[in-house]
Amino acid sequence: MFLMVFVLIFGMILVMIVRGIGEWGKNNRSPRLDVSATVVSKRTHTMRNQNHTSSSSYYVTFQVESGDRMEFEVDGSDYGLLVQGDIGKLSFQGTRYLGFERS
Repeated sequence: MFLMVFVLIFGMILVMIVRGIGEWGKNNRSPRLDVSATVVSKRTHTMRNQNHTSSSSYYVTFQVESGDRMEFEVDGSDYGLLVQGDIGKLSFQGTRYLGFERS
């Protein structure tokens, strides 16, 4: 039973690593795009562990001229500077957020 649980957990970790490497490679092969966009929403995701410490992830949703919306994970400093309703140029490569410059 212990071996089965260990193999299952190890398999899940391996799948996550392979997916991460695949996404990294796909982003590197994607063109860098700069498009007009508007900040439409922001959210955070906070995870707490058993040691009573936490880590936060920050997400911003942009709407481009075509009406499509894209959500990117951003670092805390960018998250703090972006305000819902901001209009400017969004730079990204695949699923990788590169920056936002207000116009």
